[in-house]
Amino acid sequence: MGSFSIWHWLVVLAIVVVIFGTKKLRNIGGDLGGAIKNFKESMKSESGDKPEESAKPEETKKIESRVVEGKVTARKTTRKKA
Repeated sequence: MGSFSIWHWLVVLAIVVVIFGTKKLRNIGGDLGGAIKNFKESMKSESGDKPEESAKPEETKKIESRVVEGKVTARKTTRKKA
């Protein structure tokens, strides 16, 4: 009586699916999986993959530049005195 059977868990799962819907649950699962993947990659990069980053300095220093033409205008802002 202290532990739940498989039927209890199936009823709970059905209620959760009805409340949240399958699409929202799928998005939550994808977000959780992505967070775990990013965490593992960051732990791996901190533990010793630093030489790989220094092997490709050209790719990391490449910056795309754009020229944006337009008119710069100043806005007057009023500040409330406290």
